[in-house]
Amino acid sequence: MSEILEAVELARLSTGDADFDARLDALLAWEGVSDAAVQQRVDEIIAAVRTRGDAALVEASNRFDRLSATSMADLTLGPARLEQAYANLPEAQRQALAQAAERIRAYHERQKSASWSFTEADGTVLGQQVSALDRAGIYVPGGKAAYPSSVLMNAIPAHVAGVREIVMVVPTPDGVLNELVLAAAHLAGVDHVFTVGGAQAVAALAYGTESVPRVDKIVGPGNIYVATAKRAVFGQVGIDMIAGPSEILVVSDGGTDPEWLAMDLFSQAEHDEDAQALLVSWDAAHLEAVEAAIERLLPTLEREAIVRESLARRGALIHCRDREEAVALINRIAPEHLELSMGDPEALLPEVRHAGAIFMGRYTAEALGDYCAGPNHVLPTSGTARFSSPLGVYDFQKRSSIIHCSPEGAAALGEVASTLARGEALTAHARSAEYRIPPKA
Repeated sequence: MSEILEAVELARLSTGDADFDARLDALLAWEGVSDAAVQQRVDEIIAAVRTRGDAALVEASNRFDRLSATSMADLTLGPARLEQAYANLPEAQRQALAQAAERIRAYHERQKSASWSFTEADGTVLGQQVSALDRAGIYVPGGKAAYPSSVLMNAIPAHVAGVREIVMVVPTPDGVLNELVLAAAHLAGVDHVFTVGGAQAVAALAYGTESVPRVDKIVGPGNIYVATAKRAVFGQVGIDMIAGPSEILVVSDGGTDPEWLAMDLFSQAEHDEDAQALLVSWDAAHLEAVEAAIERLLPTLEREAIVRESLARRGALIHCRDREEAVALINRIAPEHLELSMGDPEALLPEVRHAGAIFMGRYTAEALGDYCAGPNHVLPTSGTARFSSPLGVYDFQKRSSIIHCSPEGAAALGEVASTLARGEALTAHARSAEYRIPPKA
């Protein structure tokens, strides 16, 4: 009973406090891949995979995931195994997974870019050719953090983009396979599945081994070793982002049920102890009501200990003066998930410049976006929404510029290029352009 009555340690901030800026900065501070010891260990794992290939993968998987694999055959799942997982799901799960997949696919179909061109008056054609990556690597967390929704969110945009081959890696600590994850891989059109994880899986995707094909881009969240490895291999392959802990910022006008908002905050805090849940409102009494709801509902959660620790470490209820200050906080924090829990969210939307995903109105719980609304749940964290976007079809496409000069266009552009090239003392450039200029009569 004493645990149930234990008070929630949750920071209370006010924009009117003299130390507000310092306290907010301390709450927001996060750097997940700066540990020198982690970096050294990751470098060693990557080097081993690069030099020893499959053997290093098997060795690392046995060591870190407590397996007893003797070859990569023990760490490979074929299409039949994925299809079996899907077929054997309970009907309700199979239907929910299929419905979520269809909504995600329909949303991402609208993101596809097309090639384009235009012809200038002299016949010169300029344009852009859009093409898909040849092969994409999908990292899916395993063990306790096994998320079939992440399979759908990472693989379906790649499939829609036209990626020819999708390779999935997923760790299976103690050999435990998550059937929902495998079923999602079947539904999302994944071509290869390897039950490896950690830095060794990232290295295998980046450089290839005898069994694991080398990919062009690696996407998907993971732990600190995965994040550090993705940063290390960037340049050899593309990556989506360096993901930090999950986070939510709720802005409420005071009219939403406090218990709804408490549970919205819990929905992110339950991810792990480093997750961040923040609530901003200009209604002080409303903040008090939400805090009381948190105290009341927290003991009912299955992951109470994780949520309690998350709220104590990085959670806060923030009182601001008005809507304008709330908008300023949104753009300063640049949250991964933003809930505009108010009667007129459209009024604030044009002023929101930085947010990964924006959930509009009282009825739009962030959890709907995690699973089945349609937009991607792989989102920029730790303030990177200032310059980053959600994962999408465009992450699996690239663009090539098209230039096709007519004789007249080559002559006209040659004059300009020649002048600029000689100004830079690059005379071979100039002469190359000048060769296409016909002699004057």
